[in-house]
Amino acid sequence: MFLNIEKHNNKKIAAIDDKGNELSYGELVRCANDISNAVGRRNLVFILCHNRLAALAGYVGMMGSKNVPLLLSADIDSDLLKYLLETYCPNYIWYPCDKKDNFDFGNGDVLYKYMDYELITYNCDSITLYDELGLLLTTSGSTGSPKLVRQSYSNILSNATSIVEYLELDDTERPITMLPMNYTYGLSVINSHLLVGAKIMMTDSSYAQKPFWDFFKREAATSIVGVPFTYEILKKLRFFRMDLPSLRYMTQAGGKLLPELQKEYAQYAYENGKRFYVMYGQTEATARMSYLPYDKSLEKYGSMGIAIPGGEFSLVNEDGEVIDTPETVGELVYKGDNVTLGYAQCIADLSKGDERGGVLNTGDMAKRDVDGYYYIVGRKKRFLKIYGNRVNLDECERIIQGAFDNIECVCVGEDDHLRIFITDEDKVNDVMEFITMKTGLNAKAFEVIYITSIPKNDSGKKQYNML
Repeated sequence: MFLNIEKHNNKKIAAIDDKGNELSYGELVRCANDISNAVGRRNLVFILCHNRLAALAGYVGMMGSKNVPLLLSADIDSDLLKYLLETYCPNYIWYPCDKKDNFDFGNGDVLYKYMDYELITYNCDSITLYDELGLLLTTSGSTGSPKLVRQSYSNILSNATSIVEYLELDDTERPITMLPMNYTYGLSVINSHLLVGAKIMMTDSSYAQKPFWDFFKREAATSIVGVPFTYEILKKLRFFRMDLPSLRYMTQAGGKLLPELQKEYAQYAYENGKRFYVMYGQTEATARMSYLPYDKSLEKYGSMGIAIPGGEFSLVNEDGEVIDTPETVGELVYKGDNVTLGYAQCIADLSKGDERGGVLNTGDMAKRDVDGYYYIVGRKKRFLKIYGNRVNLDECERIIQGAFDNIECVCVGEDDHLRIFITDEDKVNDVMEFITMKTGLNAKAFEVIYITSIPKNDSGKKQYNML
Protein backbone atom coordinates (compact mmCIF):
# COMPACT_ATOMS: atom_id res chain seq x y z
CA MET A 1 0.00 0.00 0.00
CA PHE A 2 1.12 3.58 -0.70
CA LEU A 3 3.64 4.91 1.87
CA ASN A 4 2.93 1.87 4.04
CA ILE A 5 -0.23 3.49 5.46
CA GLU A 6 -1.72 0.08 6.18
CA LYS A 7 0.78 -0.21 9.06
CA HIS A 8 -0.97 2.59 10.97
CA ASN A 9 -3.87 1.93 13.32
CA ASN A 10 -7.01 1.68 11.17
CA LYS A 11 -8.94 3.89 13.58
CA LYS A 12 -6.26 6.59 13.78
CA ILE A 13 -7.35 9.85 12.12
CA ALA A 14 -5.39 10.56 8.96
CA ALA A 15 -7.01 13.90 8.14
CA ILE A 16 -9.57 16.37 9.44
CA ASP A 17 -11.12 19.33 7.64
CA ASP A 18 -12.19 22.74 8.92
CA LYS A 19 -15.82 21.58 9.08
CA GLY A 20 -14.98 18.80 11.54
CA ASN A 21 -15.17 15.90 9.08
CA GLU A 22 -12.59 13.16 9.64
CA LEU A 23 -10.90 10.48 7.58
CA SER A 24 -9.16 7.49 9.18
CA TYR A 25 -6.20 5.52 7.88
CA GLY A 26 -8.51 2.53 7.59
CA GLU A 27 -10.82 4.53 5.32
CA LEU A 28 -7.87 5.50 3.11
CA VAL A 29 -6.99 1.84 2.66
CA ARG A 30 -10.63 0.99 1.90
CA CYS A 31 -10.80 3.82 -0.64
CA ALA A 32 -7.79 2.39 -2.46
CA ASN A 33 -9.46 -1.03 -2.56
CA ASP A 34 -12.75 0.44 -3.76
CA ILE A 35 -11.02 2.32 -6.58
CA SER A 36 -9.09 -0.78 -7.57
CA ASN A 37 -12.35 -2.75 -7.72
CA ALA A 38 -14.01 0.00 -9.78
CA VAL A 39 -11.33 0.66 -12.40
CA GLY A 40 -8.56 -1.89 -11.95
CA ARG A 41 -4.88 -0.93 -12.06
CA ARG A 42 -2.45 1.02 -14.28
CA ASN A 43 -4.85 3.60 -15.63
CA LEU A 44 -4.12 7.30 -16.15
CA VAL A 45 -6.34 9.47 -13.94
CA PHE A 46 -6.64 13.26 -13.77
CA ILE A 47 -7.33 14.50 -10.23
CA LEU A 48 -8.68 18.04 -9.86
CA CYS A 49 -7.47 19.03 -6.43
CA HIS A 50 -8.90 21.08 -3.63
CA ASN A 51 -7.46 20.75 -0.15
CA ARG A 52 -10.39 18.52 0.80
CA LEU A 53 -10.68 15.08 2.37
CA ALA A 54 -12.09 13.51 -0.80
CA ALA A 55 -9.21 14.84 -2.91
CA LEU A 56 -6.76 13.34 -0.43
CA ALA A 57 -8.65 10.04 -0.40
CA GLY A 58 -8.66 9.93 -4.21
CA TYR A 59 -4.93 10.64 -4.41
CA VAL A 60 -4.01 7.99 -1.85
CA GLY A 61 -6.52 5.60 -3.40
CA MET A 62 -5.09 5.98 -6.90
CA MET A 63 -1.53 5.57 -5.65
CA GLY A 64 -2.48 2.59 -3.48
CA SER A 65 -4.27 0.84 -6.35
CA LYS A 66 -1.32 1.41 -8.72
CA ASN A 67 -3.21 3.80 -10.96
CA VAL A 68 -1.23 6.86 -12.12
CA PRO A 69 -2.70 10.25 -11.20
CA LEU A 70 -1.91 13.66 -12.65
CA LEU A 71 -2.63 16.25 -9.97
CA LEU A 72 -4.12 19.53 -11.21
CA SER A 73 -5.80 22.45 -9.50
CA ALA A 74 -9.59 22.24 -9.39
CA ASP A 75 -9.48 25.92 -10.38
CA ILE A 76 -7.43 25.19 -13.51
CA ASP A 77 -8.01 27.35 -16.56
CA SER A 78 -10.60 25.57 -18.72
CA ASP A 79 -8.57 26.01 -21.93
CA LEU A 80 -5.48 24.51 -20.27
CA LEU A 81 -7.47 21.55 -18.95
CA LYS A 82 -8.93 20.96 -22.41
CA TYR A 83 -5.41 21.03 -23.86
CA LEU A 84 -4.14 18.53 -21.29
CA LEU A 85 -7.14 16.25 -21.83
CA GLU A 86 -6.50 16.26 -25.58
CA THR A 87 -2.76 15.70 -25.09
CA TYR A 88 -2.86 12.87 -22.54
CA CYS A 89 -6.36 11.34 -22.95
CA PRO A 90 -6.75 10.03 -19.36
CA ASN A 91 -8.89 6.99 -18.69
CA TYR A 92 -10.66 8.57 -15.72
CA ILE A 93 -11.19 11.90 -13.97
CA TRP A 94 -11.58 12.37 -10.19
CA TYR A 95 -13.13 15.77 -9.59
CA PRO A 96 -15.27 17.78 -7.12
CA CYS A 97 -18.96 17.55 -7.97
CA ASP A 98 -19.40 21.31 -7.67
CA LYS A 99 -17.07 21.75 -10.67
CA LYS A 100 -19.11 19.55 -13.00
CA ASP A 101 -20.60 22.48 -14.92
CA ASN A 102 -17.25 24.31 -15.24
CA PHE A 103 -15.61 21.81 -17.60
CA ASP A 104 -16.56 19.62 -20.57
CA PHE A 105 -15.79 16.02 -19.58
CA GLY A 106 -17.98 14.49 -22.26
CA ASN A 107 -20.61 11.90 -21.33
CA GLY A 108 -18.55 9.72 -19.03
CA ASP A 109 -20.16 7.27 -16.63
CA VAL A 110 -19.88 7.81 -12.89
CA LEU A 111 -18.10 4.76 -11.44
CA TYR A 112 -17.43 5.77 -7.87
CA LYS A 113 -18.38 8.54 -5.43
CA TYR A 114 -16.79 9.55 -2.17
CA MET A 115 -17.92 12.58 -0.15
CA ASP A 116 -18.06 15.52 -2.57
CA TYR A 117 -15.97 13.91 -5.36
CA GLU A 118 -16.80 11.46 -8.12
CA LEU A 119 -14.86 9.32 -10.59
CA ILE A 120 -15.98 9.32 -14.23
CA THR A 121 -14.81 7.52 -17.36
CA TYR A 122 -13.17 9.63 -20.05
CA ASN A 123 -11.11 7.51 -22.48
CA CYS A 124 -11.52 3.75 -22.88
CA ASP A 125 -8.32 3.19 -24.85
CA SER A 126 -5.49 1.43 -23.03
CA ILE A 127 -2.44 3.56 -22.21
CA THR A 128 1.07 2.15 -21.94
CA LEU A 129 2.58 3.25 -18.64
CA TYR A 130 6.11 2.55 -17.46
CA ASP A 131 5.99 -0.02 -14.66
CA GLU A 132 7.62 2.25 -12.06
CA LEU A 133 5.69 5.41 -13.04
CA GLY A 134 3.65 6.41 -10.00
CA LEU A 135 2.66 10.07 -10.29
CA LEU A 136 2.58 13.03 -12.68
CA LEU A 137 2.92 16.66 -11.65
CA THR A 138 3.22 19.87 -13.59
CA THR A 139 6.53 21.67 -13.36
CA SER A 140 4.95 24.15 -10.89
CA GLY A 141 4.42 26.52 -13.79
CA SER A 142 1.22 28.43 -14.53
CA THR A 143 1.66 29.29 -18.20
CA GLY A 144 -0.02 26.42 -19.99
CA SER A 145 2.85 24.09 -20.86
CA PRO A 146 1.89 20.41 -21.26
CA LYS A 147 5.27 19.38 -19.81
CA LEU A 148 4.87 17.03 -16.86
CA VAL A 149 7.34 15.51 -14.41
CA ARG A 150 7.30 11.71 -14.18
CA GLN A 151 7.78 10.52 -10.60
CA SER A 152 8.38 6.91 -9.61
CA TYR A 153 7.16 5.12 -6.50
CA SER A 154 10.71 4.95 -5.17
CA ASN A 155 11.18 8.70 -5.82
CA ILE A 156 8.20 9.51 -3.61
CA LEU A 157 9.10 7.10 -0.79
CA SER A 158 12.76 8.18 -0.81
CA ASN A 159 11.95 11.88 -0.56
CA ALA A 160 9.26 11.42 2.08
CA THR A 161 11.65 9.32 4.17
CA SER A 162 14.39 11.96 3.95
CA ILE A 163 11.99 14.73 4.95
CA VAL A 164 10.77 12.72 7.93
CA GLU A 165 14.38 12.28 9.07
CA TYR A 166 15.61 15.87 8.88
CA LEU A 167 12.36 17.43 10.15
CA GLU A 168 12.20 14.87 12.97
CA LEU A 169 8.56 14.02 12.25
CA ASP A 170 6.43 11.55 14.18
CA ASP A 171 2.77 10.58 14.47
CA THR A 172 1.98 13.44 16.86
CA GLU A 173 2.39 16.04 14.12
CA ARG A 174 -0.63 18.01 12.87
CA PRO A 175 0.32 19.88 9.68
CA ILE A 176 -2.14 22.31 8.14
CA THR A 177 -2.46 22.69 4.36
CA MET A 178 -1.15 26.15 3.53
CA LEU A 179 -0.23 25.15 -0.04
CA PRO A 180 -2.20 23.35 -2.79
CA MET A 181 -1.78 19.57 -2.78
CA ASN A 182 -1.15 19.60 -6.56
CA TYR A 183 1.98 21.72 -5.92
CA THR A 184 5.08 19.63 -5.27
CA TYR A 185 5.88 21.38 -1.98
CA GLY A 186 2.34 21.07 -0.67
CA LEU A 187 2.23 17.40 -1.70
CA SER A 188 5.55 16.68 0.04
CA VAL A 189 3.98 17.87 3.30
CA ILE A 190 1.13 15.40 2.83
CA ASN A 191 3.36 12.47 1.82
CA SER A 192 5.87 12.86 4.64
CA HIS A 193 3.14 13.08 7.29
CA LEU A 194 1.18 10.13 5.89
CA LEU A 195 4.39 8.11 6.16
CA VAL A 196 4.59 8.66 9.92
CA GLY A 197 0.85 8.33 10.59
CA ALA A 198 0.21 11.98 11.50
CA LYS A 199 -3.11 13.86 11.36
CA ILE A 200 -3.31 16.28 8.40
CA MET A 201 -5.49 19.37 8.72
CA MET A 202 -7.17 20.06 5.36
CA THR A 203 -8.43 23.52 4.46
CA ASP A 204 -8.80 25.75 1.42
CA SER A 205 -8.94 28.83 3.64
CA SER A 206 -6.16 31.34 3.13
CA TYR A 207 -3.69 32.07 5.92
CA ALA A 208 -4.72 35.71 5.44
CA GLN A 209 -8.23 34.85 6.72
CA LYS A 210 -9.52 34.44 10.25
CA PRO A 211 -11.10 30.98 9.66
CA PHE A 212 -7.65 29.59 8.88
CA TRP A 213 -6.26 30.69 12.24
CA ASP A 214 -9.40 29.57 14.07
CA PHE A 215 -8.87 26.09 12.61
CA PHE A 216 -5.13 26.27 13.32
CA LYS A 217 -5.71 26.99 17.01
CA ARG A 218 -8.73 24.72 17.48
CA GLU A 219 -6.88 21.64 16.22
CA ALA A 220 -3.45 22.75 17.55
CA ALA A 221 -1.50 22.70 14.28
CA THR A 222 2.19 21.98 14.75
CA SER A 223 3.77 23.50 11.62
CA ILE A 224 3.72 26.36 9.14
CA VAL A 225 4.93 25.95 5.56
CA GLY A 226 5.24 28.49 2.79
CA VAL A 227 7.01 30.09 -0.14
CA PRO A 228 8.78 33.46 0.22
CA PHE A 229 5.55 35.37 -0.45
CA THR A 230 3.86 33.46 2.39
CA TYR A 231 6.42 34.68 4.89
CA GLU A 232 6.26 38.24 3.59
CA ILE A 233 2.48 38.27 4.14
CA LEU A 234 2.75 36.60 7.55
CA LYS A 235 5.04 39.39 8.70
CA LYS A 236 2.45 41.95 7.57
CA LEU A 237 -0.16 39.99 9.54
CA ARG A 238 2.01 40.51 12.63
CA PHE A 239 2.87 36.84 12.86
CA PHE A 240 5.66 37.52 15.35
CA ARG A 241 3.03 38.69 17.86
CA MET A 242 0.72 35.68 17.45
CA ASP A 243 0.20 33.30 20.33
CA LEU A 244 0.71 29.84 18.78
CA PRO A 245 1.75 27.46 21.58
CA SER A 246 1.21 24.33 19.44
CA LEU A 247 3.61 25.48 16.70
CA ARG A 248 6.76 23.36 16.59
CA TYR A 249 8.46 24.21 13.31
CA MET A 250 8.30 26.27 10.12
CA THR A 251 9.61 25.42 6.65
CA GLN A 252 10.24 27.64 3.64
CA ALA A 253 10.91 26.65 0.01
CA GLY A 254 9.66 27.60 -3.45
CA GLY A 255 12.23 30.34 -4.07
CA LYS A 256 14.83 32.35 -2.25
CA LEU A 257 13.68 34.21 0.85
CA LEU A 258 15.28 37.62 1.30
CA PRO A 259 18.26 37.04 3.62
CA GLU A 260 17.19 39.68 6.14
CA LEU A 261 13.67 38.24 6.32
CA GLN A 262 15.15 34.76 6.71
CA LYS A 263 17.19 36.11 9.62
CA GLU A 264 14.07 37.61 11.25
CA TYR A 265 12.24 34.27 11.20
CA ALA A 266 15.33 32.44 12.40
CA GLN A 267 15.61 34.88 15.31
CA TYR A 268 11.92 34.48 16.14
CA ALA A 269 12.28 30.69 16.15
CA TYR A 270 15.37 30.83 18.37
CA GLU A 271 13.73 33.12 20.91
CA ASN A 272 10.47 31.16 21.03
CA GLY A 273 11.72 27.57 21.09
CA LYS A 274 10.62 26.79 17.50
CA ARG A 275 12.50 25.27 14.59
CA PHE A 276 12.88 27.17 11.29
CA TYR A 277 14.07 25.34 8.17
CA VAL A 278 14.94 26.93 4.84
CA MET A 279 14.84 24.35 2.06
CA TYR A 280 15.51 24.05 -1.67
CA GLY A 281 13.83 21.78 -4.16
CA GLN A 282 12.28 21.19 -7.54
CA THR A 283 9.47 19.03 -8.87
CA GLU A 284 12.18 17.21 -10.85
CA ALA A 285 13.61 15.98 -7.51
CA THR A 286 10.21 14.99 -6.04
CA ALA A 287 10.25 18.17 -3.94
CA ARG A 288 13.27 18.51 -1.62
CA MET A 289 17.02 18.51 -2.29
CA SER A 290 18.41 20.58 0.58
CA TYR A 291 17.65 21.92 4.03
CA LEU A 292 19.33 24.35 6.38
CA PRO A 293 19.46 22.73 9.85
CA TYR A 294 17.45 24.82 12.27
CA ASP A 295 20.40 25.20 14.64
CA LYS A 296 22.33 26.85 11.78
CA SER A 297 19.51 29.15 10.65
CA LEU A 298 21.03 32.27 12.23
CA GLU A 299 24.68 31.49 11.60
CA LYS A 300 24.09 30.60 7.93
CA TYR A 301 21.11 32.80 7.02
CA GLY A 302 20.93 33.33 3.27
CA SER A 303 22.00 29.73 2.67
CA MET A 304 19.89 26.92 1.18
CA GLY A 305 21.82 24.55 3.44
CA ILE A 306 23.11 21.05 2.74
CA ALA A 307 21.83 18.03 0.83
CA ILE A 308 18.98 16.05 2.37
CA PRO A 309 19.77 12.60 3.82
CA GLY A 310 20.63 10.26 0.96
CA GLY A 311 21.43 13.06 -1.50
CA GLU A 312 24.58 14.88 -2.54
CA PHE A 313 25.48 18.11 -4.32
CA SER A 314 28.30 19.16 -6.58
CA LEU A 315 29.12 22.27 -8.57
CA VAL A 316 30.31 22.18 -12.19
CA ASN A 317 31.79 24.84 -14.47
CA GLU A 318 30.83 25.56 -18.07
CA ASP A 319 32.93 22.62 -19.25
CA GLY A 320 31.19 20.22 -16.89
CA GLU A 321 34.22 19.95 -14.61
CA VAL A 322 33.65 19.60 -10.86
CA ILE A 323 34.49 22.70 -8.81
CA ASP A 324 36.33 21.89 -5.59
CA THR A 325 37.29 25.36 -4.37
CA PRO A 326 34.99 27.22 -1.92
CA GLU A 327 33.20 30.42 -2.87
CA THR A 328 33.35 29.56 -6.59
CA VAL A 329 30.15 29.82 -8.61
CA GLY A 330 29.01 26.93 -10.79
CA GLU A 331 25.87 25.07 -11.82
CA LEU A 332 24.34 23.07 -8.98
CA VAL A 333 24.08 19.34 -9.68
CA TYR A 334 22.16 16.98 -7.40
CA LYS A 335 22.35 13.19 -7.10
CA GLY A 336 19.84 11.06 -5.17
CA ASP A 337 17.11 8.43 -5.30
CA ASN A 338 14.49 11.19 -5.40
CA VAL A 339 15.62 12.44 -8.83
CA THR A 340 12.64 11.78 -11.09
CA LEU A 341 12.43 9.71 -14.26
CA GLY A 342 12.26 12.66 -16.67
CA TYR A 343 9.62 14.74 -18.44
CA ALA A 344 6.52 13.93 -20.44
CA GLN A 345 5.19 16.21 -23.17
CA CYS A 346 2.77 13.77 -24.82
CA ILE A 347 1.01 10.51 -24.04
CA ALA A 348 3.75 8.38 -25.65
CA ASP A 349 6.27 9.72 -23.10
CA LEU A 350 4.40 7.96 -20.29
CA SER A 351 5.95 4.65 -21.40
CA LYS A 352 9.52 5.96 -21.08
CA GLY A 353 11.81 4.66 -18.35
CA ASP A 354 14.40 6.45 -16.23
CA GLU A 355 16.15 9.08 -18.35
CA ARG A 356 18.12 10.76 -15.57
CA GLY A 357 19.80 7.93 -13.70
CA GLY A 358 19.49 9.73 -10.38
CA VAL A 359 21.34 12.89 -11.49
CA LEU A 360 19.74 16.32 -11.95
CA ASN A 361 21.37 19.41 -13.39
CA THR A 362 19.27 21.98 -11.55
CA GLY A 363 19.82 24.98 -13.83
CA ASP A 364 20.62 27.07 -10.74
CA MET A 365 23.96 28.75 -10.16
CA ALA A 366 25.36 28.41 -6.66
CA LYS A 367 28.47 28.57 -4.50
CA ARG A 368 29.63 26.55 -1.49
CA ASP A 369 31.26 28.05 1.60
CA VAL A 370 34.20 26.55 3.50
CA ASP A 371 31.81 24.67 5.81
CA GLY A 372 30.00 22.98 2.92
CA TYR A 373 26.82 25.10 2.96
CA TYR A 374 25.37 26.13 -0.40
CA TYR A 375 24.07 29.53 -1.55
CA ILE A 376 21.97 30.12 -4.69
CA VAL A 377 23.27 33.11 -6.65
CA GLY A 378 21.20 33.04 -9.85
CA ARG A 379 19.59 30.99 -12.59
CA LYS A 380 21.11 29.47 -15.68
CA LYS A 381 17.85 29.26 -17.61
CA ARG A 382 15.08 31.71 -18.31
CA PHE A 383 12.55 31.08 -15.59
CA LEU A 384 11.47 32.81 -12.42
CA LYS A 385 9.66 31.67 -9.31
CA ILE A 386 6.61 33.78 -8.54
CA TYR A 387 5.05 33.03 -5.17
CA GLY A 388 6.52 29.53 -5.40
CA ASN A 389 5.28 28.91 -8.96
CA ARG A 390 7.94 28.42 -11.60
CA VAL A 391 7.17 30.62 -14.61
CA ASN A 392 9.00 30.07 -17.89
CA LEU A 393 9.69 33.45 -19.48
CA ASP A 394 9.75 32.08 -23.03
CA GLU A 395 6.33 30.47 -22.50
CA CYS A 396 4.96 33.76 -21.16
CA GLU A 397 6.09 35.51 -24.32
CA ARG A 398 4.52 32.76 -26.44
CA ILE A 399 1.08 32.86 -24.83
CA ILE A 400 0.92 36.68 -24.80
CA GLN A 401 1.92 36.98 -28.45
CA GLY A 402 -0.52 34.18 -29.29
CA ALA A 403 -3.38 36.00 -27.58
CA PHE A 404 -2.73 39.47 -29.03
CA ASP A 405 -2.30 40.12 -32.75
CA ASN A 406 0.47 42.41 -34.02
CA ILE A 407 2.23 42.64 -30.67
CA GLU A 408 5.84 41.95 -29.76
CA CYS A 409 6.70 40.99 -26.24
CA VAL A 410 9.73 40.43 -23.99
CA CYS A 411 9.57 38.97 -20.48
CA VAL A 412 12.34 39.53 -17.95
CA GLY A 413 12.51 40.06 -14.20
CA GLU A 414 13.41 38.47 -10.91
CA ASP A 415 11.70 36.16 -8.42
CA ASP A 416 8.21 37.44 -7.49
CA HIS A 417 8.36 40.25 -10.08
CA LEU A 418 7.87 39.67 -13.82
CA ARG A 419 8.33 42.61 -16.22
CA ILE A 420 6.52 42.35 -19.54
CA PHE A 421 7.62 44.76 -22.27
CA ILE A 422 5.17 45.17 -25.18
CA THR A 423 5.08 47.30 -28.32
CA ASP A 424 1.39 48.33 -28.26
CA GLU A 425 0.64 51.06 -25.74
CA ASP A 426 -3.12 50.51 -26.00
CA LYS A 427 -2.75 46.90 -24.85
CA VAL A 428 -0.96 47.50 -21.51
CA ASN A 429 -4.07 47.03 -19.37
CA ASP A 430 -5.35 44.15 -21.50
CA VAL A 431 -2.07 42.25 -21.18
CA MET A 432 -2.05 42.80 -17.42
CA GLU A 433 -5.59 41.43 -17.11
CA PHE A 434 -4.77 38.51 -19.41
CA ILE A 435 -1.60 37.35 -17.64
CA THR A 436 -3.14 37.53 -14.16
CA MET A 437 -6.18 35.58 -15.37
CA LYS A 438 -4.09 33.01 -17.23
CA THR A 439 -1.69 32.32 -14.38
CA GLY A 440 -4.05 32.85 -11.45
CA LEU A 441 -1.32 34.85 -9.69
CA ASN A 442 -1.61 38.19 -7.91
CA ALA A 443 -1.33 41.22 -10.18
CA LYS A 444 1.36 42.63 -7.88
CA ALA A 445 3.73 40.06 -9.36
CA PHE A 446 3.51 41.64 -12.83
CA GLU A 447 4.49 44.91 -14.46
CA VAL A 448 3.54 45.63 -18.08
CA ILE A 449 5.66 48.31 -19.77
CA TYR A 450 5.24 49.90 -23.18
CA ILE A 451 8.32 50.40 -25.39
CA THR A 452 8.45 51.49 -29.04
CA SER A 453 10.50 48.49 -30.21
CA ILE A 454 12.12 45.35 -28.87
CA PRO A 455 15.94 45.59 -28.84
CA LYS A 456 17.51 42.95 -31.10
CA ASN A 457 20.97 42.08 -32.36
CA ASP A 458 22.01 41.80 -36.00
CA SER A 459 20.69 38.26 -36.28
CA GLY A 460 17.28 39.31 -34.94
CA LYS A 461 17.62 37.75 -31.48
CA LYS A 462 16.05 39.62 -28.60
CA GLN A 463 18.55 41.43 -26.36
CA TYR A 464 17.17 40.53 -22.94
CA ASN A 465 20.07 42.02 -21.00
CA MET A 466 19.25 45.49 -22.36
CA LEU A 467 15.92 45.34 -20.53
